Amino acid sequence: MIIKIELNKMKKVVLVLLCLFAAVNIQAENNPTIKKKKRVLIFTKNGLSLNGKKGFVHKNIPSSINALKEICVAEKIDAVVSEDSSLFTDSNLANYDAIIFSNANNEVFDTEEQKQAFQKFIQNGGGFVLIHSSIAVERDSPWYWALAGGKFVRHAPHQVFDVVATDPNHPSTEFLNGKWTVDDECYYTNHLNPDIHVLLSADMTTVQDKKSVEYPNDIFGDYFPLSWSRKSGKGRVWYTGLGHDAETYDDPIFRKHLKGGILWALKNK
Repeated sequence: MIIKIELNKMKKVVLVLLCLFAAVNIQAENNPTIKKKKRVLIFTKNGLSLNGKKGFVHKNIPSSINALKEICVAEKIDAVVSEDSSLFTDSNLANYDAIIFSNANNEVFDTEEQKQAFQKFIQNGGGFVLIHSSIAVERDSPWYWALAGGKFVRHAPHQVFDVVATDPNHPSTEFLNGKWTVDDECYYTNHLNPDIHVLLSADMTTVQDKKSVEYPNDIFGDYFPLSWSRKSGKGRVWYTGLGHDAETYDDPIFRKHLKGGILWALKNK
């Protein structure tokens, strides 16, 4: 008899908790002031190069993942990390608000359906963040060059050089005091989408590069775009060419740069 009474009490408690949970969910759905937690997919796949051979894989990936996860925790953003391209389906990507390519490289998609799901995700309002070598994904695909904002050509030798905030009012640059001295690779791109909004530019007078006479030469004068944003359909795309070294991801300034880009892509800023 006592056991039966206790079981009835437990059932009542469970029922009350379920009702409370349902009520909270209904309130969250009906109350626009209660914000749904954002969710991002951090994608790090390094596929084969166009000649079918293994391409360069950055050693910075674990550090970049750690930095991105810590940024997401601080901003109350859920993050999933993967290099599994089978996640790129319409139904699965619907669970995310943005996709972050962190040092992804070369051919990362296995099927045309995956590519289409990815493009559709952004066109329908999803955010897309590209870090460093992610500009070199799908190197033979004009659709990716247009989406990303440009096509990777090469980079200057690793060195210390100056970067200037072309747009000092963007969330990913607003904390910079005009000039930012970095120890990194200066990435060069071509096939630049004319609708990119340049945020950071490399001061080419501070970059030592014997091959610069071949490209970019003086195509942009003394500056070359190194970070930009653009709109794609209903979605937002943000790119930074910086981030070669693992140590860079511990730099507070670089983390602010990443955070500003992520929040902008998520439409949080």
